[in-house]
Amino acid sequence: MSKPLKKYWPLFVLPTMAAFVIGFIVPFVYGVFLSFCKFTTVTDWKLVGLRNYTRIFFVSGKLDTTFIHSLWYTCLFTVVTVLIINVVAFFIALALTKGIRGTNIFRTSFFLPNLIGGIILSYIWLMIFNAILAKYSKTIVSTQWTAFWGLVVVVCWQQIGYMMIIYVAGLQNISADLLEAAKIDGANNWQLMKGVIIPMLRPTIATCTFLTLTNGFKLFDQNFALTGGNPGKMSQLLALNIYDTMYGTTGWQGVGQAKAVIFFILVAIIALVQNKLTTRKEVEA
Repeated sequence: MSKPLKKYWPLFVLPTMAAFVIGFIVPFVYGVFLSFCKFTTVTDWKLVGLRNYTRIFFVSGKLDTTFIHSLWYTCLFTVVTVLIINVVAFFIALALTKGIRGTNIFRTSFFLPNLIGGIILSYIWLMIFNAILAKYSKTIVSTQWTAFWGLVVVVCWQQIGYMMIIYVAGLQNISADLLEAAKIDGANNWQLMKGVIIPMLRPTIATCTFLTLTNGFKLFDQNFALTGGNPGKMSQLLALNIYDTMYGTTGWQGVGQAKAVIFFILVAIIALVQNKLTTRKEVEA
């Protein structure tokens, strides 16, 4: 680093740091503080201690299962989408790196759904689903499970192409000499996959798993537009449940804020654990 840069580096760093503090740190800290308050606006608050956190699970002394249902429903949704998206994206990427004709057209076609906004995409699929289900006198929100699989289809259709691009990049970075050497040693396709391709793709798999995990837990737009949490809030994922608590019930803003804090902690823990596990595997390899 040259002397002028060493001397004036704060001029380059401070604007970014200031924007980060103003745009993220301050709202986050204030949001955590508001989770311990009763409020209708961010300036009209009154401290209530842990009351908001207890009201997440108990209302008037009775167990409120809404948040618990949203939690396990979100966990199940995330597990299913992570598995489907990564497995399908990997095999599509594998097929598109075999030198078949029209590879670029296929890549573009698979990636295009990712460019469509979540709400627009959901409204398009809503019309498709309801048109099909109308033949059976049902809609996408007839049950929580039709809503569940509708969400799975929409999210997978949107994200598979994006993950496929990442897997393609990872596959193209595997040395052709290494693959050729394994074939010369007599490795069949399964042995090649298990012993060479998957170990070499561990950083890519870790990246795609992280993205699909966090996307699954944070999903909001598609849930809001496709099902709206219906029927009877049974298809609410966590993000929509928090939104509904904040803006759907008068006087529950503090409870919604407490849910948001718990939501942040859950996503952070999942991300850290997943990162730790994948890093350990890479080190062991």
